[in-house]
Amino acid sequence: MKFALLNPNWDFKGSTYFGCRDPHTPLELLFAADQLLTAGHDALLVDAQTDILLLEEARRRVNAFAPDFLVVPTAPSYLFWRCPPPELRVPMEWLAGLRSKAVKVMIGPHPSATPATTIRKTGCDVALRGEPDQTLAELASRPWEDIAGCCFRKEDGFHISPASAVTDMSVLGQLDFRNYNVEAHWHRHHVFTNDHGLGAELEFARGCPWACTFCNKTLFRNQFRERSVDAVLQEVDMLIARGVEYIYFIDEIFGVGKNVHRLLEGIAERPLKIGFQTRIDLWTEETLDLLGRAHCISMECGVESITHEGREDLHKNCRLDTERIAELLVFARGRIPWVQANLILTERDDRAEIRKWQDRLKSQGVWVSEPVPMFPFPGSPLYTQTFAAAPDELAWERAHRHYTSRFAGKGYSDIQEQAPLALEELEECIS
Repeated sequence: MKFALLNPNWDFKGSTYFGCRDPHTPLELLFAADQLLTAGHDALLVDAQTDILLLEEARRRVNAFAPDFLVVPTAPSYLFWRCPPPELRVPMEWLAGLRSKAVKVMIGPHPSATPATTIRKTGCDVALRGEPDQTLAELASRPWEDIAGCCFRKEDGFHISPASAVTDMSVLGQLDFRNYNVEAHWHRHHVFTNDHGLGAELEFARGCPWACTFCNKTLFRNQFRERSVDAVLQEVDMLIARGVEYIYFIDEIFGVGKNVHRLLEGIAERPLKIGFQTRIDLWTEETLDLLGRAHCISMECGVESITHEGREDLHKNCRLDTERIAELLVFARGRIPWVQANLILTERDDRAEIRKWQDRLKSQGVWVSEPVPMFPFPGSPLYTQTFAAAPDELAWERAHRHYTSRFAGKGYSDIQEQAPLALEELEECIS
């Protein structure tokens, strides 16, 4: 069977999306392509965002391949499945514009949380819940009812899988990037210094052992798992050989587990710079020194609240007090050019105290974000807490209206559109 895996050329105009808008390595499609090839299928990867393709050129490539299955994600890269654009406008537009006769498959946070809604809105044939690395190949060889996370339309309604698929990380070998335009990937994620050269993204671990209220990972990439250190270092070497000088690890929480230290020791021996997101309470002065030796240049730390009570409300389960958090952030800045502490807008934190803490950290070189509002993504603990219900047919519209009505007057994140359109309006021109 032939599978076409398409990453759209994303457009976020009018959206509340607050992820990075630059191209990122579509690791979910690269891993899936390798699994498809291992299972004996053909796979074509078309990354329209990195290659800057118009829909017409993407359609030409896909049609020339004549796939049996066409796969499109509903969020750009595994990195942003946790904070996707709430609307399905771009996947809807590209799926319709490709005019493919193949079985149309949607993957991502939307089918994971609301598969029937995703099928209805996009007109796809299959919506896969959870991680698709292994389940995509199964579509060609097993009854769909027997595939974990597989949802599809039936004559009398929908078959909705009760569980999301979880990938066995031990079967994911190293990527060789033969099917990816590494040399066109100019973006260096979360690098704000005057630093140039090719960038890329990799994944060492997936999932997170914590269950913070705001985090949207419950229905995908939830369970913490590590990949082989040797496999990741082989990927690092392949990327270096193709000119990559900076790698950002997309892990939900980089730094969990003892194997990460062995990975960092290996990276320290290579001509490479790295970045990632983490929690500062995972690190000590000794391991922060190791990060410095491993050429880390960007460290983004989720602090969320400057009070113990605020962090408890968010279920951070942080073992450090605020003073120790500040101490470690400043220590890290002595070894890493960009250290960032992220804050969330909570009722527990006084604005004046936040400003004092920001000014103190900034004076010592640590960047502290403005407190950002929380979006109750369907499937997240925050959604259930806010609406006292599981996601339903109108979950994304409900979450979007709640978010915009609550924060329109208070202000959105400075990386968001300040006058976002209603979700219905964003999707209306496609439906």
